[in-house]
Amino acid sequence: MKLLKSLEELLYELVSWLLFYPITLWRSVSRPLNMMRYADTELADRLEDQYEDTLSPPLFLLITLLLSQGLSGLLPSVFDPTEAARQLGSGSNLLIARGVIFGVYPLSMAVTLLRWKKVRITRDTLRPPFFSQCYVAAPFALILVLGIDLISMPRAQGVLAGAVTVVLALLWYAQAQIHWFVQDLHIRPIKAAAIFTGTFVIATIAALAVALMINVDASSFGSAKI
Repeated sequence: MKLLKSLEELLYELVSWLLFYPITLWRSVSRPLNMMRYADTELADRLEDQYEDTLSPPLFLLITLLLSQGLSGLLPSVFDPTEAARQLGSGSNLLIARGVIFGVYPLSMAVTLLRWKKVRITRDTLRPPFFSQCYVAAPFALILVLGIDLISMPRAQGVLAGAVTVVLALLWYAQAQIHWFVQDLHIRPIKAAAIFTGTFVIATIAALAVALMINVDASSFGSAKI
């Protein structure tokens, strides 16, 4: 009975994502600041009452990366879409790797906010801004990866569309972050833009470094296995 009850809850949870994921995505894209505030307030509720009409931010980011991963496999590419999953051992390992790589962005933005506020960084103080950042990191990752996939299409078929998509992803992400820094730190937009630019560059370098380390470890594991 306990097993059946667990399966029942699992099935309900999975099916409910079909409703709450599009809602969460639409709200995050159209009203990013409201969703970031919403994430902060929901953490103050009891655990069972949190995120009743949306997906939790980290789960939303992971599901978005999963959809992005599936979309990448559908588009023609000059790269072998199965190579990364093969090197890492499975598609689930690839999803975890992508989660870690794109998780660097919300982590970096959250740490920057706390440092400017001169708040001691602990697990408790980091959680609210990190959760808030996941709501904007997910659409950014989805659009950015789509743009990269378009650029990677054979015979340069999607270079223009891909470049436009990447630029749109960067502009949308930048404006959301700048407004967030302005409101939370009570600073001018120019200063907020400078903070965002510096943090974004650092986060990108860190994400590339993490991706490189994962790739090197996966290649070493594959060689040892062979």
